[in-house]
Amino acid sequence: MSSLDAEELRRILIQGSRALEAKVEAINALNVFPVPDGDTGTNMLLTMRSVNEESLQAPGTSAGVVMDAMAHGAFLGARGNSGVILSQFFHGLSQ
Repeated sequence: MSSLDAEELRRILIQGSRALEAKVEAINALNVFPVPDGDTGTNMLLTMRSVNEESLQAPGTSAGVVMDAMAHGAFLGARGNSGVILSQFFHGLSQ
């Protein structure tokens, strides 16, 4: 069994952000409740960028340290309701 190190975790999240960025307009179009404001994908992407930036600043090679940094970045960089919900996901992972 292999373990997840900090670099692999960073790589996974950056790839996930790229996939989100490729679909941001489609996700924005899905946003209809409670108001069709059309920014869910954009808010999630901005939150993910904050997650990634914070992860790159995390010291060491521990996935736990990087995950804590990601949760912190998500909390500070959360945009809109979708960003806040996404930040809670990262908080849960870090716990």
